[in-house]
Formats: sequence, structure tokens, C-alpha cells
Amino acid sequence: MTIETTDSGELLNSFRTRYQSLVTENQQLAQKIKENEVQALKLLGAIETLEFLEAKTEEPVIKED
Repeated sequence: MTIETTDSGELLNSFRTRYQSLVTENQQLAQKIKENEVQALKLLGAIETLEFLEAKTEEPVIKED
């Protein structure tokens, strides 16, 4: 069994780089989620408007007895 050794300075730099990469990725994903939420709300508003207009223009059903 071989034990690998790494300079603590190299290890620290590697960890910092990986950490910063993850933080940056999280920020980008959070921004994308916010953008998606805005789009989803706009689409929901459009859907509700169209459903309202569609329901308003439907002919009432008249029952004859």
C-alpha cells in the first residue's frame, strides 16, 4: 500500500479553488431559478387570462324541458 503525500499549500489552493467554483456555480443556479420563477409567473398570468376569456365567451347552455 502506497501513501501519497501532498504539500499542504497545494492542498489548500486546491480546496480554495474547488470551494470558489462551487460558490460561483450556486450563485449562477440561484440566478437561473429567479429567472425561471419570473417566467413561470408570467406564463401563469397568461394562462389564467386566457382561461378567463375563454370561459367568458362560451355560450350559455339553455335547457329546454
